[in-house]
Amino acid sequence: MYIGIDHGTTSLRFAADNGKRFKMSREAAKEFNIDDLHKLGPVDEISGIALCYSMGDNFTQITPVDRLKNRGVITRDGAGEHIGGGTCVFDAVKDSGIPAVAIPGIHRSSDTDPRFKIYSHQTSPEKLGIAYLAAETLGDTFIVSDISSNTVSLLVAKGKVVGAFDACVFAPGTRHGALDVDAIRKVDAGACTANEAFTTAGVMYHLEEKYQMPTVAMWAAMECASLALLAPDASVALAGSLAPDLAEEISALLQKPVIVYDEWAASDGLARIARDVFSGAKQILGIPVSPALRR
Repeated sequence: MYIGIDHGTTSLRFAADNGKRFKMSREAAKEFNIDDLHKLGPVDEISGIALCYSMGDNFTQITPVDRLKNRGVITRDGAGEHIGGGTCVFDAVKDSGIPAVAIPGIHRSSDTDPRFKIYSHQTSPEKLGIAYLAAETLGDTFIVSDISSNTVSLLVAKGKVVGAFDACVFAPGTRHGALDVDAIRKVDAGACTANEAFTTAGVMYHLEEKYQMPTVAMWAAMECASLALLAPDASVALAGSLAPDLAEEISALLQKPVIVYDEWAASDGLARIARDVFSGAKQILGIPVSPALRR
């Protein structure tokens, strides 16, 4: 049995390749114990786990969790909320003795189109789980837009991650978004931190309710359209909690059909990554597997 663990914005989701799943809020995950994985099947039958943690920005290869420094992040400080549930899950998996790998995020040290490296970070690692799942249906060239509390979109072309737009540089979600002139002024004036500005830059804080979802749809579609400049024939997949509700509008804006995945796409994809990595895969979407794992 292979397991994928998605460290999402609000919850941690656990999925096995046998189809079983469960999730925990990030607060509840602070009490996680490795025996909780029995909800997916016998713990002693787990052959491998693929997980992600935070931004995954201090490594570039799919790496055994016990070989990472600082759980694979440069620092816990920065964009986003820090609860502690993801830390507890990571440490429990690491200490369990079960074979487990961490998936890196995409950042300036990643092997992507250099033009995306104007920004330090492109996407956190769970989006790669979504992309790996999408590749089963969409082939080797496609765009994924994950839309919920924030919006992140990435492009895969010819089976390799080309680049992505992170939550703090382009389209907003319900809660998070890019810092505009007003936010920069507030930060400079000491009225809030940059992280507070980021986590309150979403549509729910700045627009009337009737405009919130149309705005998210338009900006997510613009991210997809921008990535399509590099791959005009790319299919488009949507994921995240808002994807089902916004799919029709985004499809109309893009003038092409879109495929919709549910909230389990990342953990399901990560379970598939675990299966393939522990079966000898040398790369996943162009991301190398650590030589320590290669057979």
